[in-house]
Amino acid sequence: MRHVMEALGKAKVIVEDGKVVYVGEPKVKYCPLFAKHRGIKEITKEEIKKNIEFRIKDFGLFTKDRKVLEKDYIVPFGASEIIMSALKRKVVDCSVIVSDCAGTVITNNPYLVQGLCGRISGIIETSPIKEVIEKIEENGGIVLDKEKAKIDQVLGVKKAKELGFKKIIVTVTSLEEAKKCKELGAITFGVHLTGIEWSEEIEKYFDLLTSCASKCLRERLRNIKAQIGKTIPIFALSEVGKEILLERAKDLDGVLITLESLPKLNENQPRPLL
Repeated sequence: MRHVMEALGKAKVIVEDGKVVYVGEPKVKYCPLFAKHRGIKEITKEEIKKNIEFRIKDFGLFTKDRKVLEKDYIVPFGASEIIMSALKRKVVDCSVIVSDCAGTVITNNPYLVQGLCGRISGIIETSPIKEVIEKIEENGGIVLDKEKAKIDQVLGVKKAKELGFKKIIVTVTSLEEAKKCKELGAITFGVHLTGIEWSEEIEKYFDLLTSCASKCLRERLRNIKAQIGKTIPIFALSEVGKEILLERAKDLDGVLITLESLPKLNENQPRPLL
């Protein structure tokens, strides 16, 4: 069972049969989120290996023991938390996400979204694990490809439409993927965008996106409807994206809403930006 993930620091990690067998060199050396939540002040290959091993032990990442449901948030405004709130509050009626052990998953269960996506990074390749797929299906998830655990968000959106869903939100990792999903009428949420090349089409085809450690998104986005966070901000680039961000805010206390020129950043950013 082989699984490949782009983990913290944008480093490639390979896990086989529940063991970390390869860790690539991280391109990002400091991430404010991991510094705050895991105490990692510098991202090294050793820290990455320890973090992935912790995830395997803690919630069964890449194994048959994978926990698939979660009601609590990991961070206040992560992509999975935002989608969870959007589903709970009926702003969307379906999501197309990616999970280890299953690949592309279609679901309208908010707690399945949070369970599957709340603590993973960018899944590049995964192998199907029967026990995990069964748990996903028991909790309202539809696995696009149970034989190979294919990751194909465009096919996932097409399948969701065939199932009768109308307002579909999909996570995408490239502009090309966003274009294809937007042409199908989906709401596009860009994730794992560190290193993305700038194009003015980004503002046209993404409804929401995470800035990750992207230099160009911080410096060149201008038509921002709303922003959440100043360290690794999430930007809404459309009216529906803004609506979804505000719905997430309703699920939290201590929310400050103000008018600013966007983007608005603080000094505590990932390093280096790519």
